[in-house]
Amino acid sequence: MAMAEAPGQRSRKLAAALSRTSATFLFFSVVVVGVVFASARWITTTTTTLQASLPATAAVPTAAAAAAAVHPQTQHHKPSPRSPSRAPPPPPAAYSISCPTPPLRPNISHAAKAPESSQTLALALSSSSSCRSYPDYPPATNTTAAPSSSNSSCPSYFRFIHDDLRPWRAAGGVTRAMLARAGVTASFRLVVLRGRAYVQRFRPAFQTRDLFTIWGILQLLRRYPGRVPDLDLMFDCVDWPIVRTHLYRGKHAPFMPPLFRYCGDDRTLDIVFPDWSFWGWPEINIKPWDALQKDLKNGNSRVTWSDREPYAYWKGNAAVAVSRQELVKCNISSTQDWNARIYTQDWFKESKKGYRNSNLGNQCTHRYKIYIEGSAWSISQKYILACDSMTLLVTPKYYDFFSRSLMPIQHYWPVRDDNKCASIKYAVEWGNSHKQSAQRIGKEASNFIQKEVNMDIVYDYMLHLLTEYAKLLRFRPTKPPEAVEVCPESLICQAEGIEKKFLTESMAKSAHDSGPCDLPPPFSPLELRMLKQRKENTIRQVEMWERRASAA
Repeated sequence: MAMAEAPGQRSRKLAAALSRTSATFLFFSVVVVGVVFASARWITTTTTTLQASLPATAAVPTAAAAAAAVHPQTQHHKPSPRSPSRAPPPPPAAYSISCPTPPLRPNISHAAKAPESSQTLALALSSSSSCRSYPDYPPATNTTAAPSSSNSSCPSYFRFIHDDLRPWRAAGGVTRAMLARAGVTASFRLVVLRGRAYVQRFRPAFQTRDLFTIWGILQLLRRYPGRVPDLDLMFDCVDWPIVRTHLYRGKHAPFMPPLFRYCGDDRTLDIVFPDWSFWGWPEINIKPWDALQKDLKNGNSRVTWSDREPYAYWKGNAAVAVSRQELVKCNISSTQDWNARIYTQDWFKESKKGYRNSNLGNQCTHRYKIYIEGSAWSISQKYILACDSMTLLVTPKYYDFFSRSLMPIQHYWPVRDDNKCASIKYAVEWGNSHKQSAQRIGKEASNFIQKEVNMDIVYDYMLHLLTEYAKLLRFRPTKPPEAVEVCPESLICQAEGIEKKFLTESMAKSAHDSGPCDLPPPFSPLELRMLKQRKENTIRQVEMWERRASAA
């Protein structure tokens, strides 16, 4: 039988038990705190390591986007925009490129003729890929490809996107067989998968056309990361459109090739895309469009319209087309003055002089400037229209992606192709006797180019066109076995000289925060007829004025 404990003994035992309990609790508390601290440190270290391993060129999502991805259900509450504690959003992460080794170039003697196709692209497609660090984006859907808009409507010429793609929409979409047929004449095939670009080159393009076209698409991927849908397209860098409309009517529609190129005409179905010169044309020292637009704007401010030479000016390569050779005959001579000042350009001789006389920003010195096509459409159209001078536009056969919205007497003065000299003479006489009207036409065209054909708008056009095209694909794009991944590093690190300079200057510096402008709806058949009729009626009116003046 146990003996009864004294009250003092019970108190001492109770104190000892409490002491052991406290020690145990303290031990576990320290352990738990240590585990939490170690976990937090591991998470921080891991996150820092992952961030350090991301490429410098990767797009960094905003804090709001990251929160939405992790906690989508918590995004219903939005803080008041008037809240003083709300911090401004961080600026987009800047892209950068570092090239580990200098480009490897074949040893070409100085006496050898410069190559007529891009060595840079050839080297990039034959070298080991330097694009492995680029992030994979989830496949863009119809909502991610065209995200929240910039709250502005696209220029009216964006409506021709629907018109250019209408034949394939009517045929039920683009099939692999159609695409293969387009590859017969294409310069290259481009596939976009999860924001990464793959190129299969079929044949070298003239000079660096294919290089700078592909470069432009890569900049679109950087500007709108994760928003360009998966797609598969064929691109032809030759001037002339070749997909004849009459060959693909009725039962032949399933064989209609979707072929992208720089221009089209009323008899063909080629899909019109912005030309390579928007990112630069190194062979003739034409700067990327962003920089050149500034030069042209500064050139306009140096000489006011009323102080400019009261004649029509043209300078270019006359050897490429009969119509240009005919234009040269309109130059001033000892027996005739057609109010035109024509200068032929020899690009080989000009390159030897360092292009001193070819600065487009210094050519806005005449009240009137002539635009005339070469072997096909000419990239000079945007430079001429941007000069504040009234453009005298010789009847064109071709169009590029923006020119179909240009209207006679509003953006240019129409000149007859079959009677160029007399038509130019009358246009200059009319302008010099209607100075305010002539100056207004020149300014209207210049404003159009500066506001509706700047690089922001060009990229939006590209995004909308490629998005609408991707919707028509009746197959899932995959990487062709012969295709090679390309990225800004793989191209710019192989380039040198003026090529590298222009690639660097035209590089997208960061992702674009807002979405593109709002794509307007397609034209109705009636609207297209009315647009065509308006142009034709205005041109007939001008021709009637010419006939009256010549008969007087």
